[in-house]
Amino acid sequence: MNQEVKLMKGNEAIAHAAIRYGVDGYFGYPITPQSEVLETLEAEMPWETTGMVVLQAESEIASINMVYGGAATGKAVMTSSSSPGISLMQEGISYLAASELPALIVNVMRGGPGLGTIHPSQSDYFQATKGGGHGDYHLIVLAPATVQEMADFVGLGFDLAFKYRTPAMILADGIVGQMMEKVVLPEPRPRRTEEEIARQCPWAATGHSHGRKPNVVTSLELDSALMEKNNERFQRTYREIEKNEVRYESYHTEDAEYLIVAFGTVARICLKAIEDARAEGIKVGLIRPITLWPFPYDAIAEASKTCKGILVTELNAGQMIEDVRLAVGRNMNVRHFGRMGGIVPNPSEILSALKKELIGE
Repeated sequence: MNQEVKLMKGNEAIAHAAIRYGVDGYFGYPITPQSEVLETLEAEMPWETTGMVVLQAESEIASINMVYGGAATGKAVMTSSSSPGISLMQEGISYLAASELPALIVNVMRGGPGLGTIHPSQSDYFQATKGGGHGDYHLIVLAPATVQEMADFVGLGFDLAFKYRTPAMILADGIVGQMMEKVVLPEPRPRRTEEEIARQCPWAATGHSHGRKPNVVTSLELDSALMEKNNERFQRTYREIEKNEVRYESYHTEDAEYLIVAFGTVARICLKAIEDARAEGIKVGLIRPITLWPFPYDAIAEASKTCKGILVTELNAGQMIEDVRLAVGRNMNVRHFGRMGGIVPNPSEILSALKKELIGE
């Protein structure tokens, strides 16, 4: 079969992949640097071809609550936004997690805090991986580094969300959202019929009793003992996800004396820094977490066994470094290099930071 290769932005790839996945509904609100997701969906008009609902809501809060309603009926629904907009969605995301509802949330990060800048950042790591809303919950968090992964992670995110009945997030920095690359779009698949939804999602609220009490989807439980049982069930699910769904990539870790840990497009910049370092005789490797939650603790711990030090490189003041330190313990020299405010480092800056922080040059 001939592959269909297109040149497009990462945000556009999200939209096209959603249509091809058979998404039932998208509810969103424009904000830079992810507005092309909604704009592309509006231009493609999938309601005329697949029946997909595309709606620009009046706010991010309205968007996430529309996702909550659609997910409660077993539909494949999603939203996208950027950092301040995702902050507004936190209550709804917590409701989705507590109601055990599958949904996909796309966050194309911009610099903060506050309204910050429209330029790229990775400073929503804590918000995404630690459960930015209230309560003990997690999101499955996928961190794309290419436009191809932006497209691929739509299907993967939905598949994982439905498998575990929990929200999933694509956490992309503004670079991959805006840059253009070649991408092979997934094969179209039809939207599920109502019969398929009823069979796959027996928990869904449909409004029909079929001779029994209708399902009620809620995040509220006034009995503390029952709420504790709910939370215990959530934690069992999270342990299962941690067991089965860790994803990462490693480069030149077999002989590495120093290790860089980076995610998203920053990891791509680090690859050039590693190439330059090895040209100078410095043996450096890279671990790129693909799932930021569940985090690849074991892989980083294993790769660090022969290392003299680790440089965590991010577009923030130091967030993922906390998970890296948990992975390797106190005896490993773990340092951080990051830029903020939308400034993206070049490979020579990363190599200089490696030499300064770990080698002492």
